[in-house]
Amino acid sequence: MREVDLTVEQGAKVAVIGANGTGKSTLLSMLDALIFPDRGSVKAFGRNLDEKMLNDADFSRVFRRRVGLVFQNPDTQLFCPTVKEDIIFGPLQLRVRSPDVAKRLEKVATELKLTALLDRSPYQLSIGEKKKVAIASVLAIQPEVLLLDEPTAGLDPQTTRDIIDILIAENRSGTTLVTATHDLHIVEEIADTVHIFGEGKNIIHSAPPDEVLSDQPLLQSHNLVHIHRHRHKDAGVSHAHQHDIKHHH
Repeated sequence: MREVDLTVEQGAKVAVIGANGTGKSTLLSMLDALIFPDRGSVKAFGRNLDEKMLNDADFSRVFRRRVGLVFQNPDTQLFCPTVKEDIIFGPLQLRVRSPDVAKRLEKVATELKLTALLDRSPYQLSIGEKKKVAIASVLAIQPEVLLLDEPTAGLDPQTTRDIIDILIAENRSGTTLVTATHDLHIVEEIADTVHIFGEGKNIIHSAPPDEVLSDQPLLQSHNLVHIHRHRHKDAGVSHAHQHDIKHHH
């Protein structure tokens, strides 16, 4: 990424969209202090976020308690023998008291409809179930900032609805959301501001979701809408046809 100037306010809902390879996942990794920029700086909670700060055990523990990242591929995130162990792993590592860990487990398992799966192996689950467990494992930390990389990719409509409802509820309770997504029909619900990343791995446009979603030429020019060929029987010719991706409630 280059020349990215981005501020995320507490309690905000932000979406980052763009074609593959434009730097969306890289941005989330930087915000989660998994990687660091070669130039420039990243600040979190008023402090520079760099390797030196993360080597400070006290700061690192506080930061990991306040910021959580849900990876695009849940198999990257799930590694324990059971769903239950995956969900409570983070709180235990952060030294949350056992009674509180149990309460958090019950809460996220109920909200994400995972109670019946707690004793199952994550590797036996469907992709939608794995996504829910990955989200639950981060929500159990009770982060102030929730970073999500393609949280609804490849999911059926009902599972997508369940996840969006959870994210909206988390934001209403004060959690900051930063979501990287290709799924434009969810953007109106999960974002107040949308940032479009271009091929130069920089932010080329920022606006409210309704403005972004109504700008079809902008979306098309950055490979964010589908164009398919539509053949008319009477004419025997095909032409580009653009889907209306605007989602109304």
